[in-house]
Amino acid sequence: MSVDTPRRIVLLRHAKAEWSEESDHERPLAERGRKDAPVAGRWLAGSGIIPDLTLCSTAARTRETWKLVAHELPDRPRTIYEDRLYEASLGELIALLNTVSDEVADLLLVGHNPGMHALADALAGEAEGDLLPRMNRSGFPTSAMAVLTFTGSWKSVEHGVARLVAYWSPRG
Repeated sequence: MSVDTPRRIVLLRHAKAEWSEESDHERPLAERGRKDAPVAGRWLAGSGIIPDLTLCSTAARTRETWKLVAHELPDRPRTIYEDRLYEASLGELIALLNTVSDEVADLLLVGHNPGMHALADALAGEAEGDLLPRMNRSGFPTSAMAVLTFTGSWKSVEHGVARLVAYWSPRG
């Protein structure tokens, strides 16, 4: 694949999790999360985006979210469970994107806030219609997804490089 290949990044915040006595890393999904995640998967499948690669945080709630989302897709993409996504800062998330192989055209990240929201906002140099203000007003709730496009190498991903082309959340 050429570095001039159009690329997509889908950012998915994990579904609603339980507050429990477990460590934060091991918190499971709440009932609402188990209902919202398949809806998110159906939205993703309906969008026609089938990622070449999914990078998923190792936290229990992200793994469970991804399992429920992936079940709704026509094909399960290659998945890597990535420790660096858990509690990642904006800079760490961009650094992770910079390591993605240029063989990947469509990438899905399954992670956490505030990182997913910060990354979507930082990468979106442009946006279609009112997507950016709508995303920012929403605060990027659980199960929300942002889809961004850019052209170039993953090594060139930086602030403002992408266009926000879709934003979805199960609550509107």
